[in-house]
Amino acid sequence: MVDKDLLMEMKEKLDAGSDSANIDDTLKVFELYDQLAQKDGYLKEEIEEMELSVQLIINDRDKKFWVKVSDGKMNYGEGEFEDPSFTFSTDFETGSKILFGEIDATSAYMAGDITVEGNLADALAFQEIIELSMETFEEEIENL
Repeated sequence: MVDKDLLMEMKEKLDAGSDSANIDDTLKVFELYDQLAQKDGYLKEEIEEMELSVQLIINDRDKKFWVKVSDGKMNYGEGEFEDPSFTFSTDFETGSKILFGEIDATSAYMAGDITVEGNLADALAFQEIIELSMETFEEEIENL
């Protein structure tokens, strides 16, 4: 089940653009992605097949977040994650644009706006999760 209040809050943020986001929205976005994955059959099927962990570093805000995808669920939190599959480092503006689906992580990587250390296949799989989550989010909004 997707929390309607969270859905509407993130819709307002999405409508306003990533510039309206703040660092605390990061965990809300991950919560939304997890709720969407639990509801949407295709997205859930995709994450059931994945086993990865991400350390997200927001350089200009001195913040670290982590996401672990396993057993068909996304767990997440603030802080350090021991031995992640890959580490993703960027500034807050670029990170927000990626999480809000405004830019593609591969393009940002090629432009030098993000760095990825570790398993690149897992990084691409995580990008797929973000893209599928945004598609599912848009479908949920249309169905309101």
